[in-house]
Amino acid sequence: MSDSPNGRGRNYPPPLHPVPGQCPVCGDELHVARLECGSCHTGIDGHFALDRFARLSAEHLGFLEVFIKNRGVIKDVEAELGISYPTVRARLDEVIRGLGFPATSDDSLRPSQAREERRQILEALRDKSISADEAATRLSALALRT
Repeated sequence: MSDSPNGRGRNYPPPLHPVPGQCPVCGDELHVARLECGSCHTGIDGHFALDRFARLSAEHLGFLEVFIKNRGVIKDVEAELGISYPTVRARLDEVIRGLGFPATSDDSLRPSQAREERRQILEALRDKSISADEAATRLSALALRT
């Protein structure tokens, strides 16, 4: 006698599907309400958060896999996917936003650039080549670009 419900041999668990990260109705973030062991069927009910990567669409995850496989070398990503440099950058920005991080615009500064610019402003103030008001204006503008 078979131990499977369909009478055809071993009882295999149903295939696992990827966990959706967003509600298909309203688009809000989903949470996991139950975890279950595939072997002994022990279940844990609760309110569990999904990780950042569960928020990504299948398309974004596929892009991220190619990006990581190519060690972030944009030229190699371009070649593998057959897309242009601006398209790779745009998709990478989409993935970054999908993970909940702000995607930087072209006029944004990297942290090291911002530190250097801040240092130069403060040096100019110390050397009295700019006024305190001018330094404050420049520092405010710098803050908007970081």
